[in-house]
Amino acid sequence: MNTNRVNNQKIKQIMMLREDRNLLVVAHLSQLLDLVTGIGGFIVPLILWLTQRDKVLNMDEHGKQILNFQISAFIYSIICIPLIFLFGLGILALIALGLLVLIFPIINAIKASNGEPTYYPLSIQFLK
Repeated sequence: MNTNRVNNQKIKQIMMLREDRNLLVVAHLSQLLDLVTGIGGFIVPLILWLTQRDKVLNMDEHGKQILNFQISAFIYSIICIPLIFLFGLGILALIALGLLVLIFPIINAIKASNGEPTYYPLSIQFLK
């Protein structure tokens, strides 16, 4: 009997969520603020995820993917710094990372606007 009540509450909660693909697109594209502000690409998606994850359909999933990608990119960039002294491999890795950070938010924003699943490569799953 208790399981039915829990299932009914979950169904009601899911039905109360609104679909807002434009907000998902904004969340993905807001990562590009890193190129301008340095940390805005982490702060803005974090705020959107924390405030909208219980109100917008799929915001919880997209927000976690975005934050995992941002944290992973930060860790990879920190790892690249000592690699600069090793035959300049860190510079090549930073260039590749910069391209990933520029290209994949745009690709995933387009996918989010079409309702397709998104994917960020090399993303460590900190938030599940």
